[in-house]
Amino acid sequence: QLQAFGGGLVQAGGSLRLSCVASGRTSNDAATGWFRQAPGKEREFVAGIRWSGGNTYYASFVKGRATISKNSAKNTVYLQMNSLKPEDTAVYYCALRWGSTVHQTAEYYNNWGQGTQVTVSN
Repeated sequence: QLQAFGGGLVQAGGSLRLSCVASGRTSNDAATGWFRQAPGKEREFVAGIRWSGGNTYYASFVKGRATISKNSAKNTVYLQMNSLKPEDTAVYYCALRWGSTVHQTAEYYNNWGQGTQVTVSN
């Protein structure tokens, strides 16, 4: 089970840190991805991390503005986002898949959090 939180309303140029807490079955042979979905748009990959090794992956539109990290002791993955833009406004979801590959397609993920709203104003 995943729980995502940390969203909110922020002005353009501001920062937010999203958190994704996993409970229940956990494993190092897993990967967590952050996705987002804006109204009328498809869900898209934002960033991902392998639990084993900590390799990170980013969508081109957040490279240099976002950092994904994990705290294994807390079963928590973070997404720090800086220099936020109005086009970053969306519901952000974290997702977990068993297996170490970070896929950038939502269909490969088995478990999803409830989503947290991020709104960036001008």
